[in-house]
Amino acid sequence: MYATNYHRASSVDEAVKLLSDAPDGKYVAGGMTLIATMKQRLASPSDLVDLRHIPTLKGIRVDGRTVTIGAATTHAEVASSAAIRAVCAALCDLAGMIGDPHVRHMGTIGGSVANNDPAADYPSAMLGLGATIVTDKRQIAADDFFTGLFETALEDGELITAITFEAPEKAGYAKFPNPASRYAMTGVFVTKGAGGARVAVTGAGADGVFRHAGMEQALAANWSPDAVANAVVDSSTLMSDLHATAEYRANLIKVMAKRAVAAA
Repeated sequence: MYATNYHRASSVDEAVKLLSDAPDGKYVAGGMTLIATMKQRLASPSDLVDLRHIPTLKGIRVDGRTVTIGAATTHAEVASSAAIRAVCAALCDLAGMIGDPHVRHMGTIGGSVANNDPAADYPSAMLGLGATIVTDKRQIAADDFFTGLFETALEDGELITAITFEAPEKAGYAKFPNPASRYAMTGVFVTKGAGGARVAVTGAGADGVFRHAGMEQALAANWSPDAVANAVVDSSTLMSDLHATAEYRANLIKVMAKRAVAAA
């Protein structure tokens, strides 16, 4: 590590002001990615603005089928929320699969979404649910939010304050986890709602999380695991690494999609 200035913000306005005054500052909540990156000296922010003590960034509210989750809400809190489970159990199941207990009790939904790791779980849920990412400046549809590997539509200094979505009629999530990190080597989040079916894939795309139009069309016509079995998955758009080839991930997308639909 190296010297950095630490600030504990007590409000969103204070956090934004502290970051704007810093020459090269970063927001930090759970720090599950940022602190590890700093330890490896791959990032060296001049200032860290701690968001963990801002009350308005925490909490879960379910009003009918409208779900609002504060950005600083931890994965463990999402996983254990009876209110969310009553309308969208798949999101609770997803949160319960993230990392290990330490990660789940420190990491936050806002941090995960803002980081947009290509193997993270939450981005697929955001796309699959057609969620809205609320910031201190605006509201961004999930379809417009994720723009590439570790890239989002967030502007410099923009802060995610909440996630909101309408709970679908059905939802399911399945992933093939890396046995060490528990990151998704391939994960698929599926939903069925008034607007049809949505299928979002994480951990496999060469450009990050994406929706699979072919599977969405198949499920809109026939909501069953068999409907996605014959879908065409183009391996040329998928990543290859030491864990799995693109061709292997293409097959995993089908397998995880079938399991997600069955879970839903």
